[in-house]
Amino acid sequence: MLENLISLSRLEERLRYSFRQPRLLEAALTHTSWANEQGVEDDYERLEFLGDAILGAVAASWLYESRPELDEGELSKLKSYVVSESVLAEHAEHLGLGEHLRLGVGESRSGGREKRSLLADAMEAVLGGVYQDGGFDAARGVAVELLEMALGERVEIPELRDSKTALQEAVQARIGSLPEYRHVGEEGPDHQKRFLVECWVGGRLLGGGDGSTKKQAEQRAARLALAVLEGETQESDSVLQ
Repeated sequence: MLENLISLSRLEERLRYSFRQPRLLEAALTHTSWANEQGVEDDYERLEFLGDAILGAVAASWLYESRPELDEGELSKLKSYVVSESVLAEHAEHLGLGEHLRLGVGESRSGGREKRSLLADAMEAVLGGVYQDGGFDAARGVAVELLEMALGERVEIPELRDSKTALQEAVQARIGSLPEYRHVGEEGPDHQKRFLVECWVGGRLLGGGDGSTKKQAEQRAARLALAVLEGETQESDSVLQ
């Protein structure tokens, strides 16, 4: 019993959260196979359901605040990524969650502690347990750490690349200059302001964009300009062939 408490205490240190009700953490780590073998009612399925909802809400809010340059479609793609099984499983591995799971004999022998689907489910259950124990702010703290790790520098999502950076690299390689962003206007009332931006490259207007922030408008203008440049490059390559 003491060994188990010490083990859970180490997990709490990694989570940066200490449970006032340890039974919630134990339930979050209990697979149905173990619960069935031991004849107990508590397993992680209900907490997993709760954690999934909490993570989705936190991810949407956090991305909305931290990525003002992204539009709704891009935010949706990014949200799908950060709440995906692969991201959850990777964070669970980072926390060493697998070693703490209570699994039935068969599940344990079949490598359950390394199964990514199982680790992802347990990660959501732990988040649900934190919410039940400490409320939304506590759960948000745990979730945001997961999100920040998921979007670290080593993570690359081609569909969500930084269009301004990509355009700058393309323009420098092609003509040795930098894109120019001209803020040409604003529309709408103060609480629903839309900013209008043009992107000029080598004296040519290649793209325009609008957005609720200047950064978002610049990203959209850069994306259109980049598409024009890539199209011209493809046409040039075709002629040469």
